[in-house]
Amino acid sequence: MNLADYLRRQFAYDEWANREVLNAIRASGGANERSLQLMSHILAAERVWLERLKQQPQSIPVWPEPDLAQCEAEAATLGALWLEFLDLITAGDVSQSISYKNSKGEAWTSTIVDVLTHVILHSAYHRGQIATHMRANGQTPAYTDFIHGVRQGLVK
Repeated sequence: MNLADYLRRQFAYDEWANREVLNAIRASGGANERSLQLMSHILAAERVWLERLKQQPQSIPVWPEPDLAQCEAEAATLGALWLEFLDLITAGDVSQSISYKNSKGEAWTSTIVDVLTHVILHSAYHRGQIATHMRANGQTPAYTDFIHGVRQGLVK
């Protein structure tokens, strides 16, 4: 598997896992405010990083107001946008660097592949927090382990 295919697979997993978590939040009655807040952050951060990679101005805060319907719409949109972006950049050199400002206004430079890796790991980290929070509140979290998605044929 080449790097381009690997990255596409990671983002396909990310899209699936985000959708699974949103389904679990909806199934819990959507009353889990902290889980929804974290999910809103995951999706907002993914959009912010995509905008940074495209050298576009930041369009949303990294901690937006939690809203389940907005999260579901954003998750559907982001999945397609990431794959579109990956199709464009993986034909080029993902070791290229980009410069951007973080949410504190600090200037940074990172390679594209490091940003892509960060997006996947950041999202997985917060999905783990959501699972822990849901379990602590007697709710059933989504089962989003990567290997589970692969074994079930949900991640190709």
